[in-house]
Amino acid sequence: MKRNSKLSLALHALGHMALRPQVAQTSEQIAAHHATHAVVVRRVFGLLRSAGLLTSEKGHHGGWRLARPAEAITVADIYRALDEPFLNAAPLSPAPHGTCAIEAAMADVVSAAMVEAEAVILRHFAARSLADLAQAMGQAGAISSFPQGDSPL
Repeated sequence: MKRNSKLSLALHALGHMALRPQVAQTSEQIAAHHATHAVVVRRVFGLLRSAGLLTSEKGHHGGWRLARPAEAITVADIYRALDEPFLNAAPLSPAPHGTCAIEAAMADVVSAAMVEAEAVILRHFAARSLADLAQAMGQAGAISSFPQGDSPL
């Protein structure tokens, strides 16, 4: 997975949020943990809020929270909300003098394969919940380095 993708940021941050759903996380906290800017977090999380996966609260105790239990959010829900395909069917290099029949045929073959592969990815993502990811994170000790009083993000 691309380390700088919206999906990577979302899965990592939401995984931590699922481990401690009672704690609201600010964009600044999340951004600091991911070495990015809070505006990037707000853009990504805005998409997740629009999809009904997150809520945001303003004020002194505000921040981002899961809109529903982690068990009710699939990785596919997150993936679809971000609208950032895993696979990109970039066109094949054009022939030097116009469109080649083989190039056109291959473009169709590659495109069909990408659509099929994307469907397989979505099927796997739909079978895994955010709670599944959070459980795996906890088992891997993903939050063990954070003191009790601090946010895991």
